[in-house]
This record gives sequence, structure tokens and C-alpha cells, in this order.
Amino acid sequence: MKRIIRGALLCAAIVTAGIVSAQKSKDMSVARGLNTFSSIVKELEMNYVDTINSETAFKDAIDAMLQTVDPYTVYYPKEDREDISQMTTGEYAGIGALLLYKDGGTYVSEPFENSPAYKGGLRAGDRLLKVDTVDVSKFTVDKVSKLLRGRPDTQVRIRVQRPYVKDSILNFTVTRAKIRNSSVPYAGVLPDSIGYIRITQFIEDTGKDVRSALDSFHAEAPGLKGVIIDLRGNGGGLLEQAVDVASNFVPKGTEIVRTIGRDKDATKIYKTMRKPLYPDMPVAVLTDGGTASASEILAGAMQDLDRGVLVGTRSFGKGLVQTTRPLPYGGVLKVTVAKYYTPSGRLIQSLDYKHRNPDGSAARVPDSLTHAYKTLHGRTIRDGGGLQPDSTVNWKKVNRLVYNVVSDNWSWDFANKFKATHPTIPGADKFVITDSLYNEFKAFIDPKKFKYDSAMEEATEALRKVADEEGYINDETTAAFDSLKKLLTHNLDRDLDTHRKHIEEYLGGEIVSRYYFDRGRTQYGIRDDEGVDAARGIIKDKTLYKRILSGK
Repeated sequence: MKRIIRGALLCAAIVTAGIVSAQKSKDMSVARGLNTFSSIVKELEMNYVDTINSETAFKDAIDAMLQTVDPYTVYYPKEDREDISQMTTGEYAGIGALLLYKDGGTYVSEPFENSPAYKGGLRAGDRLLKVDTVDVSKFTVDKVSKLLRGRPDTQVRIRVQRPYVKDSILNFTVTRAKIRNSSVPYAGVLPDSIGYIRITQFIEDTGKDVRSALDSFHAEAPGLKGVIIDLRGNGGGLLEQAVDVASNFVPKGTEIVRTIGRDKDATKIYKTMRKPLYPDMPVAVLTDGGTASASEILAGAMQDLDRGVLVGTRSFGKGLVQTTRPLPYGGVLKVTVAKYYTPSGRLIQSLDYKHRNPDGSAARVPDSLTHAYKTLHGRTIRDGGGLQPDSTVNWKKVNRLVYNVVSDNWSWDFANKFKATHPTIPGADKFVITDSLYNEFKAFIDPKKFKYDSAMEEATEALRKVADEEGYINDETTAAFDSLKKLLTHNLDRDLDTHRKHIEEYLGGEIVSRYYFDRGRTQYGIRDDEGVDAARGIIKDKTLYKRILSGK
């Protein structure tokens, strides 16, 4: 017996010694790396032929190291700390406007509703020429943004060039203020008594904003039939706010998510803390490939608890949790500290950053390696690769023509021109693109400046080249290739008509936003939205709704 005990103690000692040895080896490896890096820096400082920008070099070295971990672990030097504060609070001090870089300059893309920028006179389309005494006519967005930000109640003088007006050079004095970006740009009741809430991010007041919207539905539609939560393109944010939003629909004390990390402080269970507003109301949650992180926590909980139907396409699959750590000299490290699991126990992380592909990219978890889990009522769901919707919607694909209309700012610029000559328009829920207005837009596009992607032409010429190399070129095939080239040559007028319906979605949204801001853009967009229509159809069909949630 004593020999067994002594043997066990000896094994424990060996294991402990091994752990200590491994830790020492790891510590020594880190120390060697730091010493080597320090020596290289000294050698460069003393002997390199040119002067080195040490600050830039260190920042690049840090960023390169963090890229080997995951894209969510990020270093913020002291001067960029406001960026991380804005991510979590949605607040910053400035003038309140989105900026756009094009044609070698920075423009006002869109001032926020009731912002200092809008009240001070700035409008979408204004090209920034001077901020106080600084010529910014050729500055990038980052440089201009830093000049526009400042302490609340301080003034900034701004000179702009405004298109489509007689006196194009204008001067404004804008008083900076604390700007709060709302995470709920629009919430309202649709014509069939179904509430709609668009959540763009999860920041400090998201739970409060959503609850306020749900409260308003009581007064606006006493006979509310259901609620649609639109999480498309929502990249996440604060985990606690996702839990707060979920608390409106599930019983108090319901587990929404749990986090597990190396540090015991990172291992937590998050439950709802208050009585729900709508414990039984039918709910549909819209998701797509841009639905990630905290928005997946909300959507995943609603699916796991059979409390709502997920409609759309598979979500992004970000199952990692970050927190911030203070660093010397005022810096901040946003670092991944845990993985989160939905109520059924699923980890929905789609990319494995620990195991990389040969090209260095993170490997995606294949569907064949995912595991099955059960919802509250026994439906089969799977982990890995994001959240699979209960009802799939095939979103319209953006073709090359529509992409170029939007990305090259033709619709944005036309909306600025339209606003200059039209003081008012009907409400966002009534505005339409008439034939005459669309024809005006078509005439606005300069065919000589419009950038067509040449994919078809390049493919045709590549095929001609292969045919020539293989010995198939003769008078007959040459004539065929020439004929095919003519058939596939772009016709801008025809193409704009062919894709009018899709273009109108973007063009109408741009025009409406000049009068009703982001809330108007959202309200206009959901009028002809296949995802919203699908969600409405499921909510109104009570039998279908129950059948989906029962797994039948």
C-alpha cells in the first residue's frame, strides 16, 4: 500500500515537474523572443543607413503579431482610444456626419438627423475644403475626421464646395456636441399589424432602445400580430445588450448564453433579469452572412429556446468574446478571452484560427465535422459554421451593373442633385421612382465615365486565344467570335432598363435619406424586401409558424 502511495506521489511529482518544466520552457522562449526583438531594434537604431520611424515600426510589429491570433484581437494606441469607446458606447464628440472619400477629396456622405452638422448647414455632397485654417481639400477621411472631432461646445469653421447650386463655396460654423449613434435606426408597425425593429449594432443603450420601440407598438397597434427583428448586417457589439433584448421575449431567469475561457473570470452564465414584455408574441429574426457575434447570441438563443423563427441565410459564425485590457502609455488591447455557447450548448464559431490553411487563412469548420444539438422542444440544430435559418431566403444577387451604379456613387450623386432641386418629397412609405424620374437618372449617367466590368469581353477573348492555340481559328470560327463579341457588348441604356427594379432599391433609398435620413432609408427599403415579406408570411400563418418551431 505504501509503495502504491509512494508511486502515486512520484507520478504526481513527475507530472508537476513536467508542467513546471513546460511553463519554464515557454517563459524562456518568450524571454528569448523579446531579447532578440530588443537587440534588433537597437541594431537598427544604431547602424541602419536611414532614420527609422520607431513608432510606426513598433505599431506594425504589434499588428503583425496579433494577425497570427485572430482578427478581433487589436491594439489601440493612446490616440485611437476614442475609437474603441465609440464601438461600445456609440458616442463620440464631433459634428455627427458620415464622410466619403472620392475623386481625391473628402465629402459629407450624410449628416445625422438633428446633428450639429445638419443644424449647422452641412448637407450630403458637400466637399470639404477647409477645417478652421487647415486646407483639407486633398485629405483622406481619417485626417479630416480627426480635425472635426473635439470637445463638446467648441466651434469649428468649415468651408465646403456644394454641387448643383449657384453659390458653390459656402462657409459654416458648427458647434461640436456629444454624438450618440442609435443602434435602432427604424422601428415601426407594418400595415398588417406586425412590428418591425432594425438593430444595426449592440451598444450601451440598445436594450433600452429596443424596449422603447416595443412599448410604442402597444399604443400604435393594440392588436399586434408579431414582431420582426432585423439583424442583417449586424456585426455585434456588447454581449450584455443582446441578453437584454432577449429578455423582452423569454421568461425571467432564462439562460441566453454562457462564456468559457482560460481565466475563471471569463467563464460566466448570462440569464435574463426581468419580466418579458411579449412572452408569447410570434417573433421572426432576420439573419444573413453579416449577422455576427452579439447578434448571433440573440438569434441563437431565440432559435435554441424555440422562441422565434430564424429567416434568411446562414449567419457569419463568430463564437468569440472580447474584452479590453489597459496597456502602458495609455494604450488598450482588445483581446479574445472566451468562447460563447448558446443555450443548447452550441459553439457556432465557423473559422478555426488555431489551424491555418497553407496560405495562412483560417480554416473553416466543414459541415461534416459539426455536431447535432436539440432545441428546447427537440428540434435538431448544429454547431459550427454560424446559425442555419429555419426558413431560407435567397437574397437577390448584386450583378456587376448594379454594383457599379452604387460603388461609383452614381445613385449617391444623383440624390444630391435631386435634393438641390426638390425641397420636399412624399413620406418614405409613399415615395416612388416614377418613369420620368428614372429616365432622368439614366440621362444623368455619363456613358463615357461609367465603368463597366469587362468580364464577358475578357472571357470571350480568352476563349478566342485558347481556340487559336489549339488550332481552331479559321474564317468560320473568327466570324463566330466576332458575332459573339457584338452580342455580348454592353448597352448601358438597355442594361439600366433590364435591372431597373434592383437599381431602384438603392436609388430610392439614397433619395429618401436626403429628407428622412437613415430611418427613411430603412423604411423605404422594407417596402419591397423579400426577407421582410417572408417573415411576415410566416408570422401571419399561425399553423406554419407553430409547425416550424415544433420541428414538423
